[in-house]
Amino acid sequence: MRAPRISPDLLQAYKYVSVPNVCDALDRLGVGGAPRDIVQTWPMSRKLVGTACTMKLVPLGQPSIDSPVLGTLRAIMAGYQGDVLVIDFGGNREVNSMGGVAGATAVHHGLVGCVSDGVVRDIDEYKMLDFPVYARGPIQSSIRNRCGFAGHDIEVKLGGVAVHPGDLIFGDESGVLVVPKAKIEETLKLAQQLKGIEDSVIAAVRRGEDPVAAHEKVRYDSMTG
Repeated sequence: MRAPRISPDLLQAYKYVSVPNVCDALDRLGVGGAPRDIVQTWPMSRKLVGTACTMKLVPLGQPSIDSPVLGTLRAIMAGYQGDVLVIDFGGNREVNSMGGVAGATAVHHGLVGCVSDGVVRDIDEYKMLDFPVYARGPIQSSIRNRCGFAGHDIEVKLGGVAVHPGDLIFGDESGVLVVPKAKIEETLKLAQQLKGIEDSVIAAVRRGEDPVAAHEKVRYDSMTG
């Protein structure tokens, strides 16, 4: 059965905090939700916030249930409006994991972005579509006949971080995060508190207060401990 969607109010609230705020909250909660080396493929000002819909690509020779092209389209069609497509390709930098046709299909179907543990092409098309894509970098070649499709709507990995359908995917210029669905509300509340603390320190410095004293006042060094 499809994982429950995240409420629109929660998704909207996440847009008022940053990836560093949420990462600090996850640190405080002991949750490792920060994939490394997965970044924006084109500069974008808005945040990526949505529910994970997942799929997995595998190298040729490993068990596969579909072609990567058709499998990706099926994964997109299995998603709901407001979802983020999460592609597990195990960090593969040799084969494309996402292209412009899939991007256009995702936008048409109401998905709000894609995060790939691999490389992608057609970045100019994502930019024209205003479709946020995070990946390990660019590549020129096609996905066709270069890998297999192992399934969708399953647990996958993103930079070593487990992702389940229904988890929150959150990204901005600092990177991307995975917030487990059971921790979405708790993480948001803590991120909002931590943002408030940082905002108060910045305000104190701008008022002319001693920066060290301002940090010590809020015990800044122990905020994520």
